[in-house]
Amino acid sequence: MNESPYGPIKANVGFGIDENSGIGMSSERRLPMPEITLRVVILGLILSVVMGAANVYVGLKAGMTVSASIPAAVMAMLVFRLFKRSSILEANQVQTCASAGESLAAGIIFTMPALITIGYWTEFHFATVTLIAFTGGLLGILFMIPMRRVFVLNNKELTYPEGVACAAVLRAGSTESSDSSEGKSLVLGGVLGASFTLMGKFLGLISGALEGARALGSSIFFLGSDLSPMLVAVGFIVRLNVAVLIFLGGAMAWLIALPIFGGGAGVPTEELVDTAYGIWKNKVRFIGVGAMVVGGAASLFSVRHGLLAAISELSGSAKKNRVDDSDGRDIPASVILLLCVLCVGLLAFVNYKFTSDWSITLLTTAVMVALSFFFTAVASYIVGLVGNSNSPVSGMTITAVLASGGLLMLTGYEGMSAMVATLGTAAIVCCVACTSGDVCNDLKTGSMVGASPYRQQIMQILGVAVASLVMAPVLTLLHETADGGIGGNELPAPQAGLFASLAEGFAGKGELPWNLIGIGALVGLAILTLDAFLKSTGSKFRAYLMPIAVGMYLPFGIAPPILIGGLIAHFYSRRFPESEHDRVLHRGILFSSGVIAGEALTAVGIALLAVQGITLELGVSSQLRSILSGLAGIFAVIAFYAMCRPKPIATDL
Repeated sequence: MNESPYGPIKANVGFGIDENSGIGMSSERRLPMPEITLRVVILGLILSVVMGAANVYVGLKAGMTVSASIPAAVMAMLVFRLFKRSSILEANQVQTCASAGESLAAGIIFTMPALITIGYWTEFHFATVTLIAFTGGLLGILFMIPMRRVFVLNNKELTYPEGVACAAVLRAGSTESSDSSEGKSLVLGGVLGASFTLMGKFLGLISGALEGARALGSSIFFLGSDLSPMLVAVGFIVRLNVAVLIFLGGAMAWLIALPIFGGGAGVPTEELVDTAYGIWKNKVRFIGVGAMVVGGAASLFSVRHGLLAAISELSGSAKKNRVDDSDGRDIPASVILLLCVLCVGLLAFVNYKFTSDWSITLLTTAVMVALSFFFTAVASYIVGLVGNSNSPVSGMTITAVLASGGLLMLTGYEGMSAMVATLGTAAIVCCVACTSGDVCNDLKTGSMVGASPYRQQIMQILGVAVASLVMAPVLTLLHETADGGIGGNELPAPQAGLFASLAEGFAGKGELPWNLIGIGALVGLAILTLDAFLKSTGSKFRAYLMPIAVGMYLPFGIAPPILIGGLIAHFYSRRFPESEHDRVLHRGILFSSGVIAGEALTAVGIALLAVQGITLELGVSSQLRSILSGLAGIFAVIAFYAMCRPKPIATDL
């Protein structure tokens, strides 16, 4: 039987679990249970929009998104308790739809802001962003469907840690004795996140960050930290190892590299912070670019054997006779083919709109389709191996940028048309990789609770369709209201900045500081060597390159609160074996998810008010604001410590 981090998964009434595959099977007679109902569709679409909008903000600020599956499942079960009759299958369909919005947000925010960075756009175009989001997300779903039996059902090597965990939460919540405090944790987390955002961005009572800089000779020494419960929540979710690595990356860039570059001689004290940010933006962060490129390549190289096995298994499965329908039916092949043709046509239209050149349009469209199908298999396999949150989407997108940009350069294309064609390819591939991995994870969860794959696929498509409509408006709101816009200090959008830099380099526009990128690549190789050594010694702590590289590329203020969150998670889990960590930290993960949603959605709401000219700055003095900021930061840490405390384990007497 499949083991989840919460213990063995017990069958629901009327259902058994296949001992080998974990697929929900009929034990005697399959009982009719509602699955797609009006309330499921309404709640699923609402949560898809909510999770999508929230993750747009989180990803732009922290350089990573958080999984929506478990929080959405808990919220669905909480809402469905208001009805006399509901089923585990309804809650599963809600989380399936909601997670589609979250995964699509990652694909868009990692790429679309790059078009602003290179100067092609001055604002986000609604129709173009929506088309890219919808076609990329839909292709990810369609390409994944024929691979379901290969990766979800007929592969004992893939454990799907997050899919199994979500199934366990659904089963636990479907029992009469399920814990009602889970909803309370989500709500209280949302209140904390929203309160901080209101006090800071709307009322002006607290600062967004506490930071300062001093010059010693020509060197600038900078210290600072953002005041954001959301970042503490991110640290709690990614846990100590990744949180430490992000902090180390920030320390390498800001505490070591920044002073080495100098630039502080003669600068007035009040201008040192801005000068430090200028040096980081124009010099230091390119070291992070080099490290991220090496990290992306290493991420794919590390799973090369599994990818070859997955492709071999996929091609071998196509030659075998179709299995019987006991494992559920998918969307018909004819419909998949028709929708794929529609998507390819829309992609060609978008490419031509970008470049006004049919030759480059045909070339980039073919590259998009080929890379998208390949990375669907890549993302599906990796999600089954290490989970959706650990899927190296940045590495896949970097590969797409290098492949498309290099091909365009070899064929003689350059300038703005080459840049936008490269970034358009990256956007589609990133959306496909994010969405296909999420679909694969959700289908695994569904197979364990007896859900219909066909209905899950429909809900995924609905979630992508609705979430794609809100991507451009949310991006526009944040770009118009954030300090410096998207790509500034408040919302640095690290992945988009990286892809823009690479596209500019391939297209021959401007000169990239290749010496600094080369230094970053060497640093990346050194970190890979260190990680290989740690792995060979059996160390529990690993020096994964991508989190370090992202830490180097982000403003330093993001790193300390993420580290605090990781330390809190470690404090509560340190006495338990690793197999128990998900169970021990479950309450804290729900609270953290609420914090992230509360802060992100409130920030989007405040941005909407700001566009309408509605503000309520109270005009407190800078000294009072600093005092209140310090007190608020202390309160946030205490709140996390209290609310993330694991519940005592009930023991049988």
